[in-house]
Amino acid sequence: MKIALIGASGFVGSAILQELLSRNHQVSAIVSNLSKLPQHPQLSGVAADAYQAGQIAAAVAGHDAVVSAFNPGWNKADIQALAVKGHDAIVAGVKQADVKRFLEVGGAGSLEVAPGVQLVDTPEFPAEWKEGALGVREALRRLREESTLDWTFVSPPAFLHPGERSGKYRLGGDQLLFNGDKPADISVEDLAVAIVDELEKPQHLRRRFTAAAV
Repeated sequence: MKIALIGASGFVGSAILQELLSRNHQVSAIVSNLSKLPQHPQLSGVAADAYQAGQIAAAVAGHDAVVSAFNPGWNKADIQALAVKGHDAIVAGVKQADVKRFLEVGGAGSLEVAPGVQLVDTPEFPAEWKEGALGVREALRRLREESTLDWTFVSPPAFLHPGERSGKYRLGGDQLLFNGDKPADISVEDLAVAIVDELEKPQHLRRRFTAAAV
């Protein structure tokens, strides 16, 4: 497929990029800094501002699907507002370009740890991640009202780390996955496997899913 990948040089985005290229997809990597991209015959870099819907529309036009691994940057004081602003601009751009398939990578904060209780609202949730998590939760709420796109939202488990690609994972829905009594984890490489599997064989259209290590 021909995939437009927003945020391709970030932590999650770069793992998705490598997984897409390893499966022989053609990738347009949409980033703010082209120098951060690797060289690859199936990869073309596109410089665009994720907060500008017109630039996103021009960059993603003609693609089979758009994957957004956009992150404003955890060091931004206004990350909550920026997360929502970026989400809105990206969705608007994808719709302008008339691309139907859209997959957005979010966070674990909006996953439920008990009926009606989300991880971000628990006392244990780290304060330094809370503003970003609230912004991503709002992005998911808005995406759930979206009726034009064939969207999927992906939440990692509580712990996401660099590791190895095993190619194995287990899936969940809106609830946080656990290993026994401890929150589950996954390598960013295996999260990318789950994401590209969803692109190739959609199982979660207009739904959120999460993935964790087996």
